[in-house]
Amino acid sequence: MTDQQVAPTNEPGRPAAPPYDEADLIFHGGEIVTVAGPDAPGSGDGPGPEAVAVKGGVIVHVGGYQQALDRWQGPRTRLRDLRGQALLPGFIDAHGHLSGIGLQATIANLLAAPDGDVTGIASIQEKLRAWAETPVGAASKWIIGFGYDDAMLCEGRHPDRDDLDAVSATRPVLAIHQSFHLGAVNSAGLRELGYDAETENPEGGVIRRRPGVEAPPHGEPDGVLEETAFSPASEAATTGLPVTALATLFSKGVASAASFGFTTVQEGGTTADNLAALRAAAALVPFKIDVVAYVRADQATGAPHQDLVEAAQEYRHGVRAAGVKLYLDGSPQGRTAWLTEPYLTRPEGTEEGYRGYPTIKDDKVVLDQVRTAYERGWQVLAHVNGDAAIDQFIEAVAAAAEQTGPGDRRTVAIHAQTARLDQIAAFDRLGIIPSFFSMHTFYWGDWYRHTVLGPERAARISPAKWAVERNMIYTSHHDAPVALPNSIAILSSQVTRRTRTDGIVLGPGQCVSALDAVRSITINAAHQYFEQDSKGSIEVGKLADLVILSASPLSVHPDEIKDIRVAETFKQGRSIHPVIGLSADQAQDEPSVPPAADQQWHCSC
Repeated sequence: MTDQQVAPTNEPGRPAAPPYDEADLIFHGGEIVTVAGPDAPGSGDGPGPEAVAVKGGVIVHVGGYQQALDRWQGPRTRLRDLRGQALLPGFIDAHGHLSGIGLQATIANLLAAPDGDVTGIASIQEKLRAWAETPVGAASKWIIGFGYDDAMLCEGRHPDRDDLDAVSATRPVLAIHQSFHLGAVNSAGLRELGYDAETENPEGGVIRRRPGVEAPPHGEPDGVLEETAFSPASEAATTGLPVTALATLFSKGVASAASFGFTTVQEGGTTADNLAALRAAAALVPFKIDVVAYVRADQATGAPHQDLVEAAQEYRHGVRAAGVKLYLDGSPQGRTAWLTEPYLTRPEGTEEGYRGYPTIKDDKVVLDQVRTAYERGWQVLAHVNGDAAIDQFIEAVAAAAEQTGPGDRRTVAIHAQTARLDQIAAFDRLGIIPSFFSMHTFYWGDWYRHTVLGPERAARISPAKWAVERNMIYTSHHDAPVALPNSIAILSSQVTRRTRTDGIVLGPGQCVSALDAVRSITINAAHQYFEQDSKGSIEVGKLADLVILSASPLSVHPDEIKDIRVAETFKQGRSIHPVIGLSADQAQDEPSVPPAADQQWHCSC
């Protein structure tokens, strides 16, 4: 069927002649990808509809152009000629960190190409020094930058305290690794944190030591911090940003996400204080896109007599909380993820057979967090990169489901980088949705092959095709600020799996179709959020959350998907990107509420 319309009926089963009605907007003149179902026009097979009409923020017509004019055109209806471009459902962020996107736009950019130009430690130092002289940097307690990747630095190592002492000997300095699971601080930063030769490693983290130490954990810190040892540094440094910068993190995040076509985003793994700040900011100036928040599971489940989540399916001022997020391991590119088999090469100072480590050693604690969330009706997301962490999560989910009874919970395995085939089968059996960080194939595919996992295991990272072959719903995400919230990169990385440096196809057997990739950030992601009835496809009755692309991912050669650009983004029929008449900086700097005095910004990706 090529035409969908809203029309009254005089008797059951027989539509009446539709009366004249006036749409706000009619799209036509381009490829319309509806993602409405395997046999629906605009879902990849055969010609799609000619026009889409929008009224009151809702799609009211999907079908013929002349029918749209006859039924929906009025004096105030705007006709939008796509001029050969493509119209798709607005993209839905299956996992990311809204305030982290804003932070990414606020502090020093330490990313390598194509998202930045850092090539070595000298350029990290240069970027940090330059940011320290900006108005925000000068007012900040810490000098802070984000995004360095030791896999892309010419030295092939992390910066250490000596490297960062060259930036400042008096102000604390923090360089955050692109994974957001590690970072490096200078000597002043170590003093600020109280880390010295007598400080033991915290559970679930490592304070790396200067070479020659024979009895860890004691020994002089070299400045590189992992996981729970790193978290206090990121919290201290971001809390030390000026209030004016903290107040615009959300609005900058919204503007950046909208520029990549996202109409729904996530604030994944936030604290209760930051959730309150998010809600306060939205109450002052409602967000242009929808934000779904998840509170840290340890904090939420650790308050038995207080509901720190207040989960709801309805949005208030563009914000709703949906559940909690667990953290069960670290970063594979940082070699802190928890594996069942050893890393190909281990980090300096670790023992033979090093396999990473769990964030939570006690399986009973993990089970308690999942079970408590299920009992309270909270959706559960879990950060699981290594297959050992995935095993721990699967066991907890199975036990919690048995204890609390059946239910449509849509539990999500975030990242699932090294998921084995038997674990994908377990996801299917337990109703766990895998949400893959598919851009790893591009950014770190070569690093995985040569350093982290070796060719065979590297070829199986982000195994989306295994999910497709089982007819499972899977999603894909950007995990910003770990990567830019680049929707096009999410699509390209799934279809081509081409690596950044060597340019090889990493595991051709795991490549998926362009339609599967589009579904992973539209209708599948809507399903993950229990919002498939209102979002994720271009169908009558759904919200007019839409994006115009320079070309359809379904029509160009796979290697050309990466060159597609986002032309315009619409939220409920209203254009939110680009903001006509404003510069990019002006568009981002919307009013927001100052954070509470005791607020600590937190991100763990």
